[in-house]
Amino acid sequence: MSLRVGICGCGAFARSFIPLFNAHPLVGEVVLADLIRERADEQAAKHGIQRVLGSLDELCESNVDAIVLLTQRQLHGPQVVQALRAGKHVYSAVPTGQTLDQIEAIIKAVEETRLIYQIGETSYYYPCTLYCRDRYRKGDFGDVFYGEAHYFHDMSHFYQSFQRSGGADWKQVAGIPPMHYPTHSVSMMVSVTGARVASVSCLGWRDRTDDGVFKPEANLWRNVFSNESALMEADDGSTFQINEFRRVGWRGKSSVQMSLYGTEGCYEENADSQLWCTIEPNEMERLDELLACRKLPISEAQADVNSVVLQEFHCGASRVHPVERLPREFVGLGNGHLGSHQFLADDFVRAAVTNHLPPNHAWAAARYCAPGLVAHQSSEQGGARLEVPDFGNPPEDWPLLAP
Repeated sequence: MSLRVGICGCGAFARSFIPLFNAHPLVGEVVLADLIRERADEQAAKHGIQRVLGSLDELCESNVDAIVLLTQRQLHGPQVVQALRAGKHVYSAVPTGQTLDQIEAIIKAVEETRLIYQIGETSYYYPCTLYCRDRYRKGDFGDVFYGEAHYFHDMSHFYQSFQRSGGADWKQVAGIPPMHYPTHSVSMMVSVTGARVASVSCLGWRDRTDDGVFKPEANLWRNVFSNESALMEADDGSTFQINEFRRVGWRGKSSVQMSLYGTEGCYEENADSQLWCTIEPNEMERLDELLACRKLPISEAQADVNSVVLQEFHCGASRVHPVERLPREFVGLGNGHLGSHQFLADDFVRAAVTNHLPPNHAWAAARYCAPGLVAHQSSEQGGARLEVPDFGNPPEDWPLLAP
């Protein structure tokens, strides 16, 4: 089968994915769509793409088989359902949705259409996540009882992006509650252990910066928190600390980091080091070289992107990435966010062609996103402990994509 893929949204993020879908051997055609026609036309000319449309509605009415949503954060939930109901497989950038009802609607649409939905969660393929998932499967952690994951991204890193996509009203969406964008951190925990977050208690830090972003009257959520910290209990008895910070004087190798502690072994990470250790002092192993990604050169196309964001978009792959499973056509192409982009694009294409569920399917996406949505509700209630709904598992007769 030769897949026709429509990419909706041709901003800075799309520049990393258009070449991948365009080069994939199972993709016969790529179609671009953007409300700003000049942006789509520019990318089409650059990559030799023949068809350009003006909106998601036009993509849904077209003959594409799959739609890749690289649109604004707050739009994903309804857009995913629209595309699924139009008969298209869907890849969506994070987050999954902005309400629990939106997550439920996505799962219902997937169940009823039996079409592929994949969340583009980059942290699933971060080197540290791959490493910990492998050691967990081998039993090296013993019983995992505690983990930490953090997404530290100061608001100043995002100004340019929000202004580019939001125009004069950019502050309305820039003030999104940090826990409404939780998937980078939560996925690191639950994709390793397979546990589901069952309850959460969260506290928020009221923003004090005078830029008018995190103000009740300024954003769509009436949100005042720029930083939120949650303690989450999983259904296997373990606990996770999740921090989502948008005002933070911090800079490390990556904006996302994790640590995971078990009864037999632990993985620990900070701003500039990564290690594995056990109770024996001579079993401490530094992992910086093993998990480091080889940098790629920066193209002219990315010259106007914020330097901090640029660093994340231009990395290669680490020694733990199974690059041998990727299409040969990807060699020499970009691979951003710590080596994840190429794996996510390949997952989606193979899943859509075979109708096998990718690792980041709708039910996994719910487990990544729902804890954060409930966490923000908790922060608005002064840290009340709240239950996180269980959206269940995929149907047993729906096979998973081969690794």
